[in-house]
Amino acid sequence: MAFLPSLSPLDLHHYHRAIAHSASVRSHFDAFVWLQGDMQRFLPHEILIAAWGNFHESEGAVQHDIISALPGVRSKHSNPETINPLLLRLYNRWHEFGCKPFTLNVGEDGFLLHDTGLECALGTALQTMRCALVHGINDERGSHDCLYVTFSRKDAFTDVERSTMGLVLPYIDIALRQIEHLPHQVHAQPEPVSAQITGRIKEIGLSVREAEVLHWVTLGKTNPEIGSILEISEFTVKNHMQRVFKKLDVSNRAQAVGKLRALVSHV
Repeated sequence: MAFLPSLSPLDLHHYHRAIAHSASVRSHFDAFVWLQGDMQRFLPHEILIAAWGNFHESEGAVQHDIISALPGVRSKHSNPETINPLLLRLYNRWHEFGCKPFTLNVGEDGFLLHDTGLECALGTALQTMRCALVHGINDERGSHDCLYVTFSRKDAFTDVERSTMGLVLPYIDIALRQIEHLPHQVHAQPEPVSAQITGRIKEIGLSVREAEVLHWVTLGKTNPEIGSILEISEFTVKNHMQRVFKKLDVSNRAQAVGKLRALVSHV
Protein backbone atom coordinates (compact mmCIF):
# COMPACT_ATOMS: atom_id res chain seq x y z
CA MET A 1 0.00 0.00 0.00
CA ALA A 2 1.31 3.47 -0.90
CA PHE A 3 1.90 5.90 1.92
CA LEU A 4 -0.10 9.04 1.13
CA PRO A 5 -3.33 7.30 0.01
CA SER A 6 -3.32 5.41 3.31
CA LEU A 7 -3.49 8.60 5.42
CA SER A 8 -6.64 9.94 7.00
CA PRO A 9 -7.32 13.69 6.65
CA LEU A 10 -5.96 14.23 10.18
CA ASP A 11 -2.83 12.18 9.48
CA LEU A 12 -2.34 14.08 6.23
CA HIS A 13 -2.47 17.33 8.20
CA HIS A 14 0.20 16.02 10.60
CA TYR A 15 2.31 14.85 7.66
CA HIS A 16 2.34 18.25 5.99
CA ARG A 17 3.15 19.88 9.32
CA ALA A 18 6.09 17.50 9.82
CA ILE A 19 7.40 18.21 6.32
CA ALA A 20 7.07 21.96 6.81
CA HIS A 21 9.04 21.66 10.07
CA SER A 22 12.10 20.50 8.09
CA ALA A 23 12.65 24.03 6.81
CA SER A 24 13.25 25.32 10.34
CA VAL A 25 15.99 22.82 11.25
CA ARG A 26 19.23 24.71 11.89
CA SER A 27 21.07 22.69 14.53
CA HIS A 28 21.60 19.12 15.70
CA PHE A 29 19.16 19.80 18.52
CA ASP A 30 16.52 20.99 16.03
CA ALA A 31 17.03 17.82 14.00
CA PHE A 32 16.76 15.69 17.14
CA VAL A 33 13.48 17.32 18.20
CA TRP A 34 12.04 17.00 14.69
CA LEU A 35 13.06 13.39 14.02
CA GLN A 36 12.14 12.19 17.51
CA GLY A 37 8.91 14.19 17.48
CA ASP A 38 6.75 14.79 14.40
CA MET A 39 8.59 12.35 12.15
CA GLN A 40 8.17 9.42 14.57
CA ARG A 41 4.50 9.29 13.59
CA PHE A 42 5.45 8.40 10.02
CA LEU A 43 8.96 6.96 10.29
CA PRO A 44 9.30 5.27 13.70
CA HIS A 45 12.89 4.47 14.68
CA GLU A 46 15.35 4.43 17.57
CA ILE A 47 18.48 5.42 15.63
CA LEU A 48 19.06 7.38 12.44
CA ILE A 49 22.51 7.42 10.84
CA ALA A 50 23.24 9.87 8.04
CA ALA A 51 26.44 9.16 6.11
CA TRP A 52 28.05 11.11 3.30
CA GLY A 53 31.25 11.09 1.27
CA ASN A 54 32.95 8.86 -1.26
CA PHE A 55 31.46 5.37 -0.95
CA HIS A 56 32.96 4.12 -4.21
CA GLU A 57 36.66 3.84 -3.37
CA SER A 58 38.50 2.37 -0.43
CA GLU A 59 40.53 5.57 -0.23
CA GLY A 60 37.44 7.75 -0.06
CA ALA A 61 36.39 9.45 3.17
CA VAL A 62 32.95 8.73 4.63
CA GLN A 63 31.60 10.72 7.55
CA HIS A 64 28.43 10.25 9.54
CA ASP A 65 25.95 11.81 11.95
CA ILE A 66 23.93 9.85 14.49
CA ILE A 67 20.60 11.07 15.84
CA SER A 68 19.04 9.04 18.64
CA ALA A 69 17.39 9.40 22.04
CA LEU A 70 19.30 6.37 23.35
CA PRO A 71 21.89 7.18 26.05
CA GLY A 72 25.40 7.69 24.69
CA VAL A 73 24.42 6.98 21.08
CA ARG A 74 25.91 10.15 19.63
CA SER A 75 28.05 11.13 16.66
CA LYS A 76 31.00 12.27 18.74
CA HIS A 77 31.14 8.97 20.64
CA SER A 78 31.22 6.75 17.55
CA ASN A 79 34.29 5.45 15.76
CA PRO A 80 34.51 5.45 11.93
CA GLU A 81 36.64 2.29 12.00
CA THR A 82 33.75 0.36 13.52
CA ILE A 83 30.79 1.84 11.66
CA ASN A 84 32.11 2.52 8.15
CA PRO A 85 32.24 -1.16 7.07
CA LEU A 86 28.53 -1.50 7.92
CA LEU A 87 27.66 1.73 6.08
CA LEU A 88 29.63 0.67 3.00
CA ARG A 89 27.85 -2.71 2.92
CA LEU A 90 24.45 -1.02 3.19
CA TYR A 91 25.37 1.49 0.49
CA ASN A 92 26.36 -1.32 -1.87
CA ARG A 93 23.11 -3.18 -1.09
CA TRP A 94 21.16 0.01 -1.82
CA HIS A 95 22.77 0.16 -5.27
CA GLU A 96 21.99 -3.52 -5.82
CA PHE A 97 18.34 -2.71 -5.09
CA GLY A 98 18.32 -0.05 -7.80
CA CYS A 99 18.86 2.90 -5.42
CA LYS A 100 15.41 2.39 -3.94
CA PRO A 101 14.40 2.15 -0.27
CA PHE A 102 14.88 -1.33 1.15
CA THR A 103 14.47 -3.00 4.51
CA LEU A 104 16.76 -5.43 6.30
CA ASN A 105 15.68 -7.76 9.10
CA VAL A 106 18.30 -9.42 11.29
CA GLY A 107 16.32 -11.06 14.09
CA GLU A 108 17.72 -11.59 17.58
CA ASP A 109 21.37 -11.11 16.62
CA GLY A 110 21.00 -7.41 15.90
CA PHE A 111 23.48 -5.42 13.82
CA LEU A 112 27.18 -5.95 14.48
CA LEU A 113 29.85 -3.35 13.90
CA HIS A 114 33.32 -4.09 12.57
CA ASP A 115 35.37 -5.73 15.32
CA THR A 116 38.26 -3.46 16.24
CA GLY A 117 38.31 -4.30 19.93
CA LEU A 118 36.60 -0.99 20.67
CA GLU A 119 33.32 -0.96 22.56
CA CYS A 120 30.87 1.91 22.20
CA ALA A 121 27.28 2.76 23.08
CA LEU A 122 26.31 2.67 19.39
CA GLY A 123 27.63 -0.87 18.96
CA THR A 124 25.75 -2.06 22.03
CA ALA A 125 22.54 -0.35 20.88
CA LEU A 126 22.73 -1.76 17.35
CA GLN A 127 22.86 -5.28 18.75
CA THR A 128 19.36 -4.68 20.15
CA MET A 129 17.95 -3.46 16.82
CA ARG A 130 15.95 -5.94 14.75
CA CYS A 131 15.46 -4.13 11.45
CA ALA A 132 16.80 -1.30 9.30
CA LEU A 133 15.32 0.89 6.60
CA VAL A 134 17.88 2.13 4.06
CA HIS A 135 17.71 4.80 1.38
CA GLY A 136 20.15 7.25 -0.15
CA ILE A 137 20.66 10.14 -2.51
CA ASN A 138 23.05 10.11 -5.46
CA ASP A 139 24.76 13.45 -5.89
CA GLU A 140 25.20 13.52 -9.66
CA ARG A 141 26.60 17.09 -9.67
CA GLY A 142 29.08 16.59 -6.86
CA SER A 143 30.82 13.74 -5.10
CA HIS A 144 28.96 13.51 -1.81
CA ASP A 145 26.50 10.66 -2.09
CA CYS A 146 24.39 10.37 1.06
CA LEU A 147 23.09 7.28 2.81
CA TYR A 148 20.37 7.31 5.47
CA VAL A 149 19.67 4.33 7.71
CA THR A 150 16.99 4.09 10.39
CA PHE A 151 17.16 1.28 12.93
CA SER A 152 14.31 -0.08 15.04
CA ARG A 153 13.75 -2.68 17.76
CA LYS A 154 10.52 -3.84 16.16
CA ASP A 155 10.53 -7.00 14.06
CA ALA A 156 10.23 -5.30 10.67
CA PHE A 157 9.44 -2.08 8.89
CA THR A 158 6.19 -2.17 6.92
CA ASP A 159 5.77 -1.59 3.20
CA VAL A 160 4.01 1.68 4.01
CA GLU A 161 7.02 2.84 6.07
CA ARG A 162 9.33 1.89 3.22
CA SER A 163 7.17 3.99 0.91
CA THR A 164 7.30 6.80 3.47
CA MET A 165 11.10 6.75 3.45
CA GLY A 166 11.10 7.45 -0.26
CA LEU A 167 8.86 10.49 0.22
CA VAL A 168 10.41 12.07 3.32
CA LEU A 169 14.10 11.46 2.64
CA PRO A 170 14.57 14.58 0.46
CA TYR A 171 13.26 16.67 3.36
CA ILE A 172 15.52 14.91 5.86
CA ASP A 173 18.46 15.42 3.51
CA ILE A 174 17.74 19.15 3.07
CA ALA A 175 17.26 19.61 6.82
CA LEU A 176 20.56 17.93 7.74
CA ARG A 177 22.48 19.81 5.04
CA GLN A 178 21.55 23.02 6.87
CA ILE A 179 23.38 21.88 10.01
CA GLU A 180 26.97 22.90 10.66
CA HIS A 181 29.51 20.08 10.96
CA LEU A 182 30.45 18.97 14.45
CA PRO A 183 34.03 19.73 15.54
CA HIS A 184 35.17 16.12 15.08
CA GLN A 185 33.84 16.14 11.50
CA VAL A 186 36.05 19.04 10.45
CA HIS A 187 39.47 17.51 9.91
CA ALA A 188 42.58 19.57 10.43
CA GLN A 189 44.24 20.09 7.07
CA PRO A 190 47.43 18.06 6.68
CA GLU A 191 50.64 19.57 5.47
CA PRO A 192 50.62 20.45 1.77
CA VAL A 193 52.55 18.36 -0.72
CA SER A 194 56.29 18.87 -0.40
CA ALA A 195 58.35 20.55 -3.11
CA GLN A 196 60.42 17.36 -3.46
CA ILE A 197 57.38 15.20 -4.18
CA THR A 198 55.91 17.85 -6.48
CA GLY A 199 59.16 17.92 -8.44
CA ARG A 200 59.17 14.13 -8.74
CA ILE A 201 55.62 14.13 -10.10
CA LYS A 202 56.42 16.89 -12.59
CA GLU A 203 58.94 14.54 -14.13
CA ILE A 204 56.08 12.47 -15.53
CA GLY A 205 54.31 15.49 -16.96
CA LEU A 206 51.88 16.64 -14.25
CA SER A 207 51.56 20.35 -13.59
CA VAL A 208 52.04 21.71 -10.08
CA ARG A 209 48.29 22.16 -9.69
CA GLU A 210 47.56 18.65 -10.94
CA ALA A 211 50.10 17.30 -8.47
CA GLU A 212 48.41 19.24 -5.65
CA VAL A 213 44.99 17.93 -6.58
CA LEU A 214 46.25 14.35 -6.76
CA HIS A 215 47.98 14.78 -3.41
CA TRP A 216 44.70 15.75 -1.73
CA VAL A 217 42.88 12.88 -3.45
CA THR A 218 45.45 10.54 -1.87
CA LEU A 219 44.56 11.97 1.54
CA GLY A 220 40.91 11.01 1.01
CA LYS A 221 39.54 14.46 0.17
CA THR A 222 36.50 14.76 -2.08
CA ASN A 223 36.29 17.14 -5.02
CA PRO A 224 34.35 19.83 -3.10
CA GLU A 225 36.85 19.62 -0.23
CA ILE A 226 39.81 19.91 -2.61
CA GLY A 227 38.17 22.89 -4.28
CA SER A 228 37.76 24.57 -0.91
CA ILE A 229 41.36 23.86 0.13
CA LEU A 230 42.86 25.10 -3.15
CA GLU A 231 40.28 27.88 -3.59
CA ILE A 232 39.16 26.63 -7.00
CA SER A 233 35.80 25.36 -8.22
CA GLU A 234 34.75 21.73 -7.99
CA PHE A 235 34.42 21.75 -11.79
CA THR A 236 38.08 22.80 -12.09
CA VAL A 237 39.09 19.99 -9.73
CA LYS A 238 37.29 17.48 -11.96
CA ASN A 239 39.05 18.85 -15.04
CA HIS A 240 42.43 18.52 -13.32
CA MET A 241 41.66 14.92 -12.39
CA GLN A 242 40.64 14.06 -15.94
CA ARG A 243 44.03 15.33 -17.16
CA VAL A 244 45.76 13.38 -14.37
CA PHE A 245 44.01 10.18 -15.49
CA LYS A 246 45.17 10.73 -19.07
CA LYS A 247 48.78 11.55 -18.16
CA LEU A 248 49.10 8.63 -15.76
CA ASP A 249 47.25 6.27 -18.12
CA VAL A 250 44.69 5.29 -15.48
CA SER A 251 40.91 5.26 -15.47
CA ASN A 252 39.94 6.07 -11.87
CA ARG A 253 41.02 7.76 -8.65
CA ALA A 254 42.17 4.55 -6.97
CA GLN A 255 44.58 3.74 -9.79
CA ALA A 256 45.88 7.32 -9.79
CA VAL A 257 46.47 7.15 -6.04
CA GLY A 258 48.34 3.87 -6.47
CA LYS A 259 50.68 5.38 -9.05
CA LEU A 260 51.32 8.42 -6.88
CA ARG A 261 52.21 6.24 -3.91
CA ALA A 262 54.57 4.21 -6.04
CA LEU A 263 56.32 7.40 -7.13
CA VAL A 264 56.51 8.82 -3.62
CA SER A 265 57.98 5.58 -2.26
CA HIS A 266 60.98 6.11 -4.54
CA VAL A 267 61.60 9.70 -3.44
